[in-house]
This record gives sequence, structure tokens and C-alpha cells, in this order.
Amino acid sequence: MAIERLLKDEATEEKGERARMASFIGAMAIADLVKTTLGPKGMDKILQSTGRGRSVTVTNDGATILKSLHIDNPAAKVLVEISKVQDDEVGDGTTSVVVLAGELLREAEKLIATKIHPMTIISGYRMAAESARNALLQRVMDNKEDAEKFKSDLMKIAMTTLSSKILSQDKEHFAKLAVDAVMRLKGSTNLESIQIIKKPGGSLTDSFLDEGFILDKKIGIGQPKRIENAKILVANTAMDTDKVKIYGARVRVDSMSRVAQIEGAEKDKMKEKVQKIIAHGINCFVNRQLIYNFPEELFADAGILAIEHADFDGIERLALVTGGEIASTFDNPESVKLGHCKLIEEIMIGEDKLIHFSGVEMGQACTIVLRGASFHVLDEAERSLHDALCVLSQTVIDSRVLLGGGWPEMLMAKEVDELARKTPGKKSHAIEAFSRALQAIPTIIADNAGLDSAELISQLRAEHHKEGSTAGIDVITGAVGDMGKLGICESFKVKQAVLLSATEAAEMILRVDEIITCAPRKREDRM
Repeated sequence: MAIERLLKDEATEEKGERARMASFIGAMAIADLVKTTLGPKGMDKILQSTGRGRSVTVTNDGATILKSLHIDNPAAKVLVEISKVQDDEVGDGTTSVVVLAGELLREAEKLIATKIHPMTIISGYRMAAESARNALLQRVMDNKEDAEKFKSDLMKIAMTTLSSKILSQDKEHFAKLAVDAVMRLKGSTNLESIQIIKKPGGSLTDSFLDEGFILDKKIGIGQPKRIENAKILVANTAMDTDKVKIYGARVRVDSMSRVAQIEGAEKDKMKEKVQKIIAHGINCFVNRQLIYNFPEELFADAGILAIEHADFDGIERLALVTGGEIASTFDNPESVKLGHCKLIEEIMIGEDKLIHFSGVEMGQACTIVLRGASFHVLDEAERSLHDALCVLSQTVIDSRVLLGGGWPEMLMAKEVDELARKTPGKKSHAIEAFSRALQAIPTIIADNAGLDSAELISQLRAEHHKEGSTAGIDVITGAVGDMGKLGICESFKVKQAVLLSATEAAEMILRVDEIITCAPRKREDRM
């Protein structure tokens, strides 16, 4: 008796070997795609959208590249997700995490070909990841107590993070900007109060950090250009309430003088609203919506600086920074919390005029102004700087630091290898495979720099068998170098996140033995 088909006509399923092959191949393809962006000599990718305007992005940030891809393969999607999470969680290591997961799966594929059960591989990987993490924990440095040393650690971490990005040429300049900005936050990870403004023109080295807040707006006509000890009312309110706004309302008048009366009434209504706002005793009014000519005139007469159409994140940030609250009704002035700052003035950056608020309530706030040749450069510089800021703000909380340049991977690989030798049974193959996958990261860093990776990695391995070695790959000279002297450091939190996320993702993909694709919904013909 024939069994009826279980799934609908167009649904497909792949079982066992084929399903596993499909997920391995997808995941490895994704890892190979971002592999070339790893390390200080990694290359960039151009992403061109097919939408309107065909916008172009030039980037080597793993998460940005993967976010922009439309992927069909389910296993590849898992890798895209882990890189997104890595980006949100610690900001850096988005490429490493995908590459490591891809390498773990590549090794697992070889093991499965020799008939080792996926569950055995997974439990081996689990043990290996635990041992690798412990190896790192034994060798972390923590200079939280010594402020000078800690600041130099932060500088080194920022320079290491930026060295694989577009800012690598001016990494000292930008590392200093990032460290200054993060030190102001005094331990909070809220990057909201660091504002980044991008202004094309000049070169990347013209970028600077400005304490205070810069709003990308012009000061209106006939209004004071400079205000000291400002009291600021931040609002989100419509300043055109003087219009009769009832849709379909028709007002019939019997003479022109009546029209003038209506207009007069509208004006009075507006005047009353402006009087209410002025009654707060302010000398600066910032509104998210437009302020039309008439109210602007009234504000100018009262000697109040009125800024209109300050975009929303500008307004949110301004309220946060000056210690005010966003108001939308003005009937009881005593309940509105005003913002304060010492000085408001107009400044020029390049061709543009901007408004600068200095001496703000929240001493943590600052603005980084990026200059650069084109928007693409600026966008990429902003992404790079954002990565550095994220890593630094996480390091301020968890101040453990590791050396970089392939040193942590070799250290972990050595520990994992020793574990493999002590472990009986098939698991030891999986543990050994884990150590090979870890060594793939320094191999790729060397390959991307056009160095002889096989030679370098074997030298590194020999170095690491000496006690307390600090050897890593020095990409600039193309040899094995001392990471401690070169000052190449990474945050422990980033490394740990890379290790654990990659292992978990590889584990998840390894568990798959069947892929079922649902049938697409049919469109009904409506006649």
C-alpha cells in the first residue's frame, strides 16, 4: 500500500548526510566570504544594493557585510545572527566569530566523514572550549588599580581594534579620541552621550573631539548668536496651531474684514502659546518640529534663541545631555524640567554652521566630529570608531586584557592539544580538531598579509611551548614578534564572546540532520 505524501507538493526535505552537507557548505561559504577581511591587512568589500539609488557601502566590518546579504541557506543564517549578536554585545570580533565557527564546522566535516557521531564531536568541542577559556583566564592582565597603566591598556586595545579598519593609518589619533570619549562616560556603557557628526571635507586627521554637544542646525535670523548661562526648553510641539485644522471645515464669511478677523484670532492664539513658552524664563527654545515665521519673530523680539526642526535623536540627546526633559505642553511651567548649559554659540566646521552647547550638565557628553574625503569614508570611519568605543566601554567594566596578534589562539590551541592527549576515546579527535580550528585564525591573519602562514604558524607553535611566551604574528615585519613589546592588546571579554558564540553556533549546526523547506503560499486567482 502506497503511503500518501506527508508534505505538500512543493515542500522539500533533505535528510541525514545531505542535510548535514548543505548546512556545512553554507556555513563554510559564509566564513570564506568574510575571511579575507580579518586582521590588520584584511581587505574591504563593496556592497551595492539593487534598490533605488543603488547605494554603495565600502566596509570590512564582518557584521555590516553579513547584515547586508540576503541568504537562503539556513545554517549560514545562524552565522549571520552570531555576528550580529557579537556586534551588539561587544562591538568587535564580528569577523573572527564567523571564521572560527566556519573552521570548527570544516573540522567537524572531516570527523563525520570518518564516522564519528556528531554528539561525540559536540561533547569534545564543549570540553575543548572550557579548557581554552581557562587557559585565557590564567594569562589575563588586569591593571584596574593603576590608572596610568589602565589608560595605556585602553589605548593599546583601541589601536589594535582600529588597526584592522580604515582608520589604521591614523590609529593613534583616533585611539586617543575614543579613549578620551569613553573615559568621560565614567564606567557607563551608554554610548548615547557620545555623538558622532560626519562632515565631508578635510582629511581623517582633521577629526576632533569636542566636549559638549553640537547640534547640526543654523541659528535663525535676528536672534542672539551667543548666549551665556543658557536655560533651555527642549520641546516637541507643533508651532502652527494657529491654523484652523478641521478637515473639510468650510467657513463662510460675508466680507473681507471677517477673514481678517479670523486671521487675527489665529495670530492671537499663537501669540498666547509663545507667551506661555516665554513665561518659563528661558533664553533658548529647541523644538523638534518647525517653528514658523511669526513665532520665530516673537522669540527674536524676546531675545530668545529658537532652534527649529532639531531631528529626533538630536533632541533626545540634547535633553539627556543638558539635564532637561522634552516638553509638549506649557500650561504649568513649574513642572517642566529645563536644561542648562554655560554657553551656546555658533561654530563653523568646514563649510557648515553648527550650534555648539558647552559646559553641559552631564559632564560625560562629548561630540566626535569626523572629517573625511567622501561619505563612504565617513560611514566606514564611523563604524570603525563605533566598534572601538563599544570595546572600550566594555573593557572599562571588565578590565581584563589579553595580548593580541594570534597569541590567544595559539595559547588556547596549546592547552586544548594537551587536553586531547589526556582524553581517552573518540572525543580526543574532536578536541584535537578544535585546536586546529583555533590555529586557523592566526593562519588566516598571516595569509591575508601575504606571508608564508605554514612557516609562521610552526614557528609560533614552537615559541608557545616555552613557558610564559608572548609571541604572536607581527604582520608589519612579517615575522614572529613579541606582542607585549609591540603593545598589541585585546579585551578578554571580546575573546571570550568569540570563543563561546562560535562553539555554540557550530554545535547548533552540527545537531541538524534534516532540513524541511515549507511550500510557498499560492496566490489565489481573484477574477
